[in-house]
Amino acid sequence: MKYLSAYSEQTLSQVRQVMDQGRLGEVLLQRYPKAHEIRNDRALYEYVQDLRNEFLRNAAPIDKVAFDSKIHVINHALGLHTSVSRVQGGKLKAKHEIRVAAMFREVPLEFLRMIAVHELAHVKEKQHDKAFYKLCTYMEPNYHQYEFDTRLYLTHLEASGQRLW
Repeated sequence: MKYLSAYSEQTLSQVRQVMDQGRLGEVLLQRYPKAHEIRNDRALYEYVQDLRNEFLRNAAPIDKVAFDSKIHVINHALGLHTSVSRVQGGKLKAKHEIRVAAMFREVPLEFLRMIAVHELAHVKEKQHDKAFYKLCTYMEPNYHQYEFDTRLYLTHLEASGQRLW
């Protein structure tokens, strides 16, 4: 249960119990019965831009958003935010890109939203500190619950190898 290692022993015990009963997938499907409809990079870009426009209007623009098959969730990366600075003439230009692991093409919208919110928060806050998580919960009040449930899903995938959506 490497995806849940930061959680309390009480929480881990509850998860183990549900896993021992073989009900983890069932629990997740009850909470999140269907997958989102965002299947391509263009739709993902529009989704992230809508979030940015709603919550981070004054933040730097996002130049590219894409699903990326090279991001391996096994390395604890669900998505990536990169900022590339280039000199153009006498000015320094920064380009912001967000990449989401391709496996998140077919998950509930809440999981995708959690990842998008997380990566968008990095545009304003670089470190995972109090200000960062405050911004995440501002953009998505259920951020921590969705993060936990995403980690539950990854635990289910690792244990069973079966996708739910």
